[in-house]
Amino acid sequence: MSGCTLTNEQIEKTKAFHGHWCPGLALGLRAAEVGLKEFGSANDEDIVCVTETDMCAVDAIQFLISCTFGKGNLIHRDWGKAAFTFYSRDTGKAMRIAVKKEFWGRELTREARIEQIMGADLDDIFAFMNPTRSVPVKAHLLASLVCEECGEKTMESRTRRFEGRTLCIPCFEKLEQR
Repeated sequence: MSGCTLTNEQIEKTKAFHGHWCPGLALGLRAAEVGLKEFGSANDEDIVCVTETDMCAVDAIQFLISCTFGKGNLIHRDWGKAAFTFYSRDTGKAMRIAVKKEFWGRELTREARIEQIMGADLDDIFAFMNPTRSVPVKAHLLASLVCEECGEKTMESRTRRFEGRTLCIPCFEKLEQR
């Protein structure tokens, strides 16, 4: 089968959520299409996506699969790769997809690139592989500590000790540099 199988309604609502139509969002729609076919939409935290990019594509995954930073089932690894790993915490199923280097090919206009992405077969866009990492654990609820420099509450795991004081990361970095 060639071309996107998402409905026009899914595409239009995702475009409205994102705010504009671009090749990155088109790529995200196709990645989300894979996620939906293989894993479905998240019922709370059961489906997890680890994204290796922070580009426009991630918005389609958030919107269509319901993986979000707030629920802890969208995890960003800042590796600059157009790659996404989906996990099902319920079944243990996992799949990493990455855009094939051959897919990028020649330079195209913005509109032509969108058309190429939306019209291509998923096997032509993505390489499918088993992930090398296990399913991420659910988000932990941790205590909040008060930064002794700025007075703001900070998640315990994001604090630093410096000269016997508990500090948030920005205050730690500021004091460390002096």
